[in-house]
Amino acid sequence: MKIDEKVRQNKPAHVWQEYCGFLDLTMEQYMQIQNRLMDEQIRAWCPSALGRHFFSGTEPRTIEEFRRAIPLTTYDDYADVLLQKRDDLLPAPASIWIKTTWEGGMHPIKLAPYSKSMLDTFRNNAMACLILCSASGRGKFELGRRILSGFAPLPYVTGLIGLILQQETNLEFLPPAREAAGMSFSEQVKAGFKLAMHRGVDYFFSMGSIAHYISNSLVSMTGSSGSHKLHSPAVVFRVLRAKARARRENRPLMPKDLFRLRGFFCAGTDNQCYKDELEKSWGVRPMELFAGTEPTLIATETWSREGLYFFPDACFYEFLPLDEIPRLENDADYRPATFLMNEVRAGEKYELIITVLKGGAFARYRTGDLYSCLGIGSREDGTSLPRFQYLDRIFSVIDIAGFTRITENSIQNAIQLSRLPIQGWFAAKEYNAEGHPYLHMYVEMSVLSTCTSALSKELLQEHLAIYFKYADHDFKDLKRILGINPLEITLLACGTFERFRRSRGYRIAAINPPQKDVAELLRVEKEIPLYEDKDRSE
Repeated sequence: MKIDEKVRQNKPAHVWQEYCGFLDLTMEQYMQIQNRLMDEQIRAWCPSALGRHFFSGTEPRTIEEFRRAIPLTTYDDYADVLLQKRDDLLPAPASIWIKTTWEGGMHPIKLAPYSKSMLDTFRNNAMACLILCSASGRGKFELGRRILSGFAPLPYVTGLIGLILQQETNLEFLPPAREAAGMSFSEQVKAGFKLAMHRGVDYFFSMGSIAHYISNSLVSMTGSSGSHKLHSPAVVFRVLRAKARARRENRPLMPKDLFRLRGFFCAGTDNQCYKDELEKSWGVRPMELFAGTEPTLIATETWSREGLYFFPDACFYEFLPLDEIPRLENDADYRPATFLMNEVRAGEKYELIITVLKGGAFARYRTGDLYSCLGIGSREDGTSLPRFQYLDRIFSVIDIAGFTRITENSIQNAIQLSRLPIQGWFAAKEYNAEGHPYLHMYVEMSVLSTCTSALSKELLQEHLAIYFKYADHDFKDLKRILGINPLEITLLACGTFERFRRSRGYRIAAINPPQKDVAELLRVEKEIPLYEDKDRSE
């Protein structure tokens, strides 16, 4: 029975309890669910061929033994099995394989298997997200009829969310999923907007960065040159009423003038960069959920938008303190302590470690995602569980708007392909005046190249961008779909990196170095006489 029919046939309170009852759990009850499901997962994972690969002796039988026996893992530990879709080696057969970006160049994609039980859990948690995004308080919700979608199709995880919404609800997708499958992204946006103008829209679901792009696109498509092409008197009235409201408030036309959303939910990274603008544009603050290829759908905000709560039945959660990450990345044999959900502290920052439940493949897996614990419980939500804010990827990865996974290797590959005479470099994730992220590379050219070719910053930026697009196929989508320039170049004087090394006694980190190191490098660079390239300091 679809959720709409459940609401009609049963009291909404029953539906709320079925899907959102996890919010009523005490910390003790939450951990009982975690431990019970983890015990089941250990019994399924350990005897599998994948599980046995990690054991050098006796298989662990308890959660404590499991955490001591299994080191923290990364995708490298699973790649040989999962990239070949070796179902026979898994703890449970895969019903579907989900895909995402791994790393540009040598490792373009990652694949993750979802068992039938994982999909059942995913389905229930997706329904919880749908209810919560339209809720005004505990148990107070009303389902809508139409959804404007801006998510990637299967085999990406957002496509799985879309598929489940189609299967479990009577929502009308704008445009219909079958039609959208044959469209380009821009065509999908235009078709969805046209239908929304005729029929209205209740929900909007997308990544935060794409939602920002769609919001701007909708306004531009409602210009005077396009509105009279919509023909329908109802549409013309909608546009005229929207423009009148904007004029009364002495501001530009916004999507909230055209539509009254019942719910707005967004997935992906960098949502914090866009949520304020999206709320201003739509009149509804987006509800953030978190879903990833490896961890599945694991967390959601509520009507209060005061932080993410982790579903107790998707993964077994461990939290690696932020200050342990550098030591772990420099020493592969280091075994750091991790904390469970009932051990996290408000104000602390952690990398999320997951063991996927219900027959999942990943055990004590480093997601590379950083979270801050906002607090334990919430008076507004009436909960006693920890609340989290998604921060970003770990320092060794630059994620731009949920589209890229830029690492030292992927940048080095692009540089080697370009054959540019680059002597030294580092890259950092930075933010423009609007608070939107971009990749900033600080580059030192070889002495010979600066004397003979006088490469300009613009030429270098254009040249490198071409090879980034080749080495990382998602990189080109940032400019094509989002309309932003994802790469900024700053040219440094020859000798800057060596002077920094002598000053500090170590080399600056290639990816996201500490701000104090960046400031020191720029300080020593100012002491070097300017070379002939006048564009260096631009």
